[in-house]
Amino acid sequence: MGAYRILVADDHPVFRFGLSSLLRSHEGWEVCGEAADGRDAVEQCRQLKPDLLILDICLPILNGLDTARQILKHNPAQAILILTAVDSEQVIRDCLEAGVRGWVFKSDGTQDLTTAVEAMQRRKSIFSSRVSDLIMDGYKRHRVDPDAAKMPKLSPREREVVQLVSEGKASKEVATILNVTLATAETHRSNILRKLKLHSIAELVLYAVRNEIVHVHRAPVLRFPGPEEQRERPRATSDYAALPKAVNGGADIGRQSLN
Repeated sequence: MGAYRILVADDHPVFRFGLSSLLRSHEGWEVCGEAADGRDAVEQCRQLKPDLLILDICLPILNGLDTARQILKHNPAQAILILTAVDSEQVIRDCLEAGVRGWVFKSDGTQDLTTAVEAMQRRKSIFSSRVSDLIMDGYKRHRVDPDAAKMPKLSPREREVVQLVSEGKASKEVATILNVTLATAETHRSNILRKLKLHSIAELVLYAVRNEIVHVHRAPVLRFPGPEEQRERPRATSDYAALPKAVNGGADIGRQSLN
């Protein structure tokens, strides 16, 4: 049997180096590529066809959620493990609905990450226990924003334009990245502002942050906890069967530890 091939997508070079080194130290695992932005991750997935993509949510050019959506749209069987500092219940929900089957936080221990990759290698779904907690908290709050419900929904291409513009890209840069004409890029931007009833790029940036299209960046942490901390921390959730109940409107989420 060949090596288990892993593609790593994270925009922090030092963290990416440490993560790749950790993965390579595991017998039978191979880091077949590294990507620093979402668009590069989509292209490398297409070219390299890795067994597993380890993906951060906070990526430039194309965020992790939309990266996962694009990849899974063309290859629903692609295994994706989210490794991020983002703890948004809505982003977690959107990733699950897109087809992501693994989620670990950067604040979790390295053993949790190793356990998660091993589970993905066995074609199992695995989620940090905090994922279940966040989804449950979302249901308990029952927050309904009537104004948000009325907000027009952006298309995948419009979300890409919003992220690029919010990251400071000029129309010419947007056109180059999306492989469209300058006129098309400017038309997209104008249509988005009109659709969302916004009047400036500053308002668009605020919209992008509020709607999880871009994220306020937090420095990543790859922790190496001591033996006592490892024993005390709850293990990751490996029972995915109950999670769709929460995503689709149920109330109960199963919690099962890996053996």
